[in-house]
Amino acid sequence: MAKMWAGVTSGQTSKLADDFNSSLHFDWRMYRQDIQGSIAHAEMLSECGIISEVECEQILGGLHSILNDLDRGTLTFDRPCEDIHMFVEEVLTERIGEPGKKLHTARSRNDQVALDLRMYLRSEANEIRKLTKEVIRALVSQAETGKNYIMPGYTHLQRAQPILFGHHLLAYAMMLLRDEERIADASRRMNFSPIGSCALAGTTYPTDRRMEAAALGFDGICMNSIDGVSDRDFCLELMSAFSIEMMHLSRLSEELILWSSLEFRFVRIDDAFTTGSSIMPQKKNSDMAELVRGKTGRVYGDLMALLTALKGLPLAYNKDMQEDKEAVFDAVDTVKMCLQIMAPMLKTMKPMPENMKKAAQQGFINATDLADYLTRKGVPFRTAYKLSGNIVADCMEKGLVLETYSLEQYRAHSDQFNEDVYDAVNLENCVSRRISEGGTGPASVEAQIAFVKEKI
Repeated sequence: MAKMWAGVTSGQTSKLADDFNSSLHFDWRMYRQDIQGSIAHAEMLSECGIISEVECEQILGGLHSILNDLDRGTLTFDRPCEDIHMFVEEVLTERIGEPGKKLHTARSRNDQVALDLRMYLRSEANEIRKLTKEVIRALVSQAETGKNYIMPGYTHLQRAQPILFGHHLLAYAMMLLRDEERIADASRRMNFSPIGSCALAGTTYPTDRRMEAAALGFDGICMNSIDGVSDRDFCLELMSAFSIEMMHLSRLSEELILWSSLEFRFVRIDDAFTTGSSIMPQKKNSDMAELVRGKTGRVYGDLMALLTALKGLPLAYNKDMQEDKEAVFDAVDTVKMCLQIMAPMLKTMKPMPENMKKAAQQGFINATDLADYLTRKGVPFRTAYKLSGNIVADCMEKGLVLETYSLEQYRAHSDQFNEDVYDAVNLENCVSRRISEGGTGPASVEAQIAFVKEKI
């Protein structure tokens, strides 16, 4: 069958070429946006006197019937059409006849696909922002539960200083807040309509691009028609934001995997989000967290695939740009899936504060506070640092911790030590004395919780 674009060519292509060229098997998911865009286009054509009101009503009736049938599943994507745009136009023309052939006046598939993709991503980005906020809410809920749980904070994956469990979780809440803001920023820059750019040079018809853009919820129009059809910055920017968010989810997943291991035992992940072993009956594997960590590379790959596809393209539209959608769709699906699993996994996670505190005590993470204690007594910090290190080494050799080291043993290192040293190395006091804004002190954690709640 000859193609709708048959003209200077015969429109006859081989079955192999048809299959290779077709994108309907993946761009069908934009059918709603394609039809919504066509409805607005028909109304604009009628308002500008390019088609008659009767023709417009016939077109709108046909488009609404196609949308309803697709929604109900009574119309399926089983035609040998190149893409979703040709599918809709072909079905419309079959249903209403000649007026259906007028719908494509003053537009091209080049600006049509750019429009559909912007509308699709605008909707999906909004959904991802909502899902991101659900993960943030889960983190805040756990942070409130654990706002007084003492745990070791780490650098180089070595126990470093005492912190509150809630403080650690809120670090991820801050990251995800930025992710949500990045997606919102990208969405604002994306929200300009390319429709009316046509193939690349605009049209000779007296169209009203701004009317059509406003009807579709855009903030304005793409001001250069070549840019309108060839720009995919909005895809790259969103996929970059998705990649950063996945990196944050992956880091969080890594910590959940560590914390739920027998080596740490800081948290217990609910059975609903773990699996067992086919051979080892004692195993409880944090597979959902591991999959989030693994799927991060997939989203990175989607971004790199599109960057690579675009890097050498001359203006304006090239068929290479058909490769944008599968990468974008996969990134969207993957991010949504990971966010959907992360929120309930966090909500149902059980902290184990006794194990956290035990790890904190055994890690000598109050050694900095011991050095600060001496510094406040007038000992130079470097001298205090050296003395504290010697005391920690002696504790390790004797199987003691700073809280159980005797005053006599302390004074053997310096006569500046008195009974108040035990207040200085008490873990609760170590945490509560960190009064700087944004630190791990209880008041700061409460303020961070309030800040995040206000943001979402």
